[in-house]
Amino acid sequence: MATYLLLLLVGLQTKHFVADYLLQTRWMLAGKASFRKPGGYCHVGVHAVGSLIVLILAGVPAAMMAVLLIAEAVVHYLIDFGKAAWSRNRPADITSAPFWAAHGADQLLHQITYAVMVYVVLTSAHGM
Repeated sequence: MATYLLLLLVGLQTKHFVADYLLQTRWMLAGKASFRKPGGYCHVGVHAVGSLIVLILAGVPAAMMAVLLIAEAVVHYLIDFGKAAWSRNRPADITSAPFWAAHGADQLLHQITYAVMVYVVLTSAHGM
Protein backbone atom coordinates (compact mmCIF):
# COMPACT_ATOMS: atom_id res chain seq x y z
CA MET A 1 0.00 0.00 0.00
CA ALA A 2 2.81 2.43 0.83
CA THR A 3 4.38 1.94 -2.61
CA TYR A 4 1.01 2.48 -4.29
CA LEU A 5 0.43 5.74 -2.39
CA LEU A 6 3.95 6.96 -3.10
CA LEU A 7 3.53 6.23 -6.82
CA LEU A 8 0.15 8.00 -6.83
CA LEU A 9 1.68 11.08 -5.20
CA VAL A 10 4.71 11.07 -7.53
CA GLY A 11 2.36 10.64 -10.50
CA LEU A 12 0.34 13.70 -9.47
CA GLN A 13 3.51 15.72 -8.82
CA THR A 14 4.95 14.75 -12.21
CA LYS A 15 1.68 15.69 -13.87
CA HIS A 16 1.87 19.04 -12.10
CA PHE A 17 5.36 19.70 -13.44
CA VAL A 18 4.32 18.82 -16.99
CA ALA A 19 1.10 20.88 -16.88
CA ASP A 20 2.60 23.93 -15.13
CA TYR A 21 6.04 24.11 -16.70
CA LEU A 22 5.92 22.31 -20.05
CA LEU A 23 2.36 22.71 -21.34
CA GLN A 24 1.32 26.08 -19.91
CA THR A 25 1.30 28.83 -22.54
CA ARG A 26 1.57 32.60 -22.20
CA TRP A 27 -2.08 32.79 -23.18
CA MET A 28 -3.00 30.56 -20.25
CA LEU A 29 -0.82 32.59 -17.89
CA ALA A 30 -2.44 35.84 -19.04
CA GLY A 31 -5.91 34.47 -18.31
CA LYS A 32 -5.36 33.41 -14.72
CA ALA A 33 -6.16 36.75 -13.07
CA SER A 34 -9.61 37.09 -14.60
CA PHE A 35 -12.71 34.94 -14.29
CA ARG A 36 -13.68 36.24 -17.75
CA LYS A 37 -10.63 35.02 -19.67
CA PRO A 38 -10.46 31.38 -20.82
CA GLY A 39 -6.71 30.89 -20.30
CA GLY A 40 -6.97 29.90 -16.64
CA TYR A 41 -9.81 27.49 -17.38
CA CYS A 42 -7.84 25.84 -20.17
CA HIS A 43 -4.83 25.52 -17.86
CA VAL A 44 -7.02 23.76 -15.30
CA GLY A 45 -8.33 21.53 -18.09
CA VAL A 46 -4.78 20.43 -18.87
CA HIS A 47 -4.31 19.58 -15.19
CA ALA A 48 -7.62 17.69 -15.11
CA VAL A 49 -6.66 15.56 -18.12
CA GLY A 50 -3.30 14.80 -16.54
CA SER A 51 -4.87 13.89 -13.21
CA LEU A 52 -7.44 11.74 -15.00
CA ILE A 53 -4.63 9.72 -16.59
CA VAL A 54 -2.82 9.30 -13.25
CA LEU A 55 -6.01 8.29 -11.42
CA ILE A 56 -7.01 5.80 -14.13
CA LEU A 57 -3.55 4.23 -14.01
CA ALA A 58 -3.88 4.06 -10.22
CA GLY A 59 -7.19 2.20 -10.54
CA VAL A 60 -9.18 4.80 -8.60
CA PRO A 61 -12.93 4.06 -8.81
CA ALA A 62 -14.87 6.24 -11.27
CA ALA A 63 -17.11 7.99 -8.72
CA MET A 64 -14.17 8.91 -6.50
CA MET A 65 -12.20 9.97 -9.55
CA ALA A 66 -14.98 12.35 -10.61
CA VAL A 67 -15.12 13.96 -7.16
CA LEU A 68 -11.33 14.28 -6.98
CA LEU A 69 -11.09 15.79 -10.47
CA ILE A 70 -13.82 18.36 -9.85
CA ALA A 71 -12.40 19.31 -6.46
CA GLU A 72 -8.86 19.58 -7.82
CA ALA A 73 -10.02 21.71 -10.77
CA VAL A 74 -11.85 24.18 -8.53
CA VAL A 75 -9.05 24.37 -5.96
CA HIS A 76 -6.35 24.63 -8.63
CA TYR A 77 -8.17 27.46 -10.40
CA LEU A 78 -8.70 29.38 -7.18
CA ILE A 79 -5.06 28.97 -6.10
CA ASP A 80 -3.83 30.20 -9.48
CA PHE A 81 -6.38 33.03 -9.59
CA GLY A 82 -5.40 34.13 -6.09
CA LYS A 83 -1.70 34.18 -6.91
CA ALA A 84 -2.26 36.00 -10.20
CA ALA A 85 -4.54 38.60 -8.61
CA TRP A 86 -2.15 39.11 -5.68
CA SER A 87 0.86 39.37 -8.00
CA ARG A 88 -0.91 41.78 -10.36
CA ASN A 89 -1.28 44.27 -7.50
CA ARG A 90 2.29 43.66 -6.26
CA PRO A 91 4.59 43.41 -9.26
CA ALA A 92 7.91 41.83 -8.33
CA ASP A 93 11.05 41.19 -10.31
CA ILE A 94 11.86 37.53 -10.93
CA THR A 95 15.00 37.93 -8.82
CA SER A 96 13.15 39.33 -5.80
CA ALA A 97 12.13 37.55 -2.62
CA PRO A 98 8.42 38.54 -2.98
CA PHE A 99 8.27 36.92 -6.44
CA TRP A 100 9.70 33.64 -5.15
CA ALA A 101 7.58 33.74 -1.98
CA ALA A 102 4.42 34.03 -4.09
CA HIS A 103 5.61 31.30 -6.46
CA GLY A 104 6.56 29.03 -3.57
CA ALA A 105 3.24 29.55 -1.78
CA ASP A 106 1.38 28.72 -4.98
CA GLN A 107 3.36 25.53 -5.48
CA LEU A 108 3.03 24.52 -1.82
CA LEU A 109 -0.75 24.84 -1.98
CA HIS A 110 -0.84 22.67 -5.12
CA GLN A 111 1.32 20.01 -3.44
CA ILE A 112 -0.97 20.04 -0.39
CA THR A 113 -3.88 19.47 -2.79
CA TYR A 114 -2.16 16.33 -4.08
CA ALA A 115 -1.46 15.11 -0.55
CA VAL A 116 -5.15 15.52 0.27
CA MET A 117 -6.12 13.63 -2.89
CA VAL A 118 -3.85 10.74 -1.87
CA TYR A 119 -5.34 10.86 1.64
CA VAL A 120 -8.85 10.58 0.21
CA VAL A 121 -7.82 7.56 -1.86
CA LEU A 122 -6.13 6.00 1.19
CA THR A 123 -9.03 6.51 3.59
CA SER A 124 -11.61 5.28 1.11
CA ALA A 125 -9.53 2.18 0.41
CA HIS A 126 -9.51 1.35 4.11
CA GLY A 127 -13.15 2.26 4.70
CA MET A 128 -12.24 4.97 7.20
